[in-house]
Amino acid sequence: MHTPTSPSPTTAAKRERRKEARPGELIEAALELFVEKGFAATRVDEVAARAGVSKGTLFLYFSSKEELFKAVVRENIAGRFAEWTLELDAFEGSTDDLLRYCYKVWWERIGNTKASGITKLMLSEAHHFPEITQFYQREVMGPGQALIRRILQRGVDRKEIRPLDMDYAVYLVLAPMMFLMLWKHSMGACVPDALDLDPEKYLAMQADNILHGLYTAAPSPVTPPA
Repeated sequence: MHTPTSPSPTTAAKRERRKEARPGELIEAALELFVEKGFAATRVDEVAARAGVSKGTLFLYFSSKEELFKAVVRENIAGRFAEWTLELDAFEGSTDDLLRYCYKVWWERIGNTKASGITKLMLSEAHHFPEITQFYQREVMGPGQALIRRILQRGVDRKEIRPLDMDYAVYLVLAPMMFLMLWKHSMGACVPDALDLDPEKYLAMQADNILHGLYTAAPSPVTPPA
């Protein structure tokens, strides 16, 4: 009579590591598909297949497609606000330096990644899915605008920029970011050289324009050496 052998400790450990990795693998697969196809067109069985698991396995970790989408947003965007807040608290440079730094970090960590496609998805499909729209407003848009407001208010408090209507000033900072995300996942995705646009140079120029308009006084012109 054949006696089943128990898995070796090494095999059991590999299976346990695989089990622990599955939520992350599912979130990565879901991000790719949501950005490629949109929320409505993405099916959970496609996500499971891309992650290399069954649909039943997916539902062990996420109760619905909506909950999977929320996990994608939290993992790639919303979960970063605590980190960014700590960076802002510790920053010691000027408002000029801070805004430029924020644009650079945003492009590296969000704008130039798959996660930037989530914004285009929300703009396209928000009116069809009020629950995830409210979630996105609560966990991404609201905290994002609050962080920008803090950056600008810091400049006002330090008398580096003039007093502003913060409800509208936040959109001055957001507009270049929104443009780049939409460009990257529309024309930029199909015809990469259509605008011959260097995102980092574009953000640097936008920072120049924004800061020049917000200075408490125009910066003194640089006198060329004799």
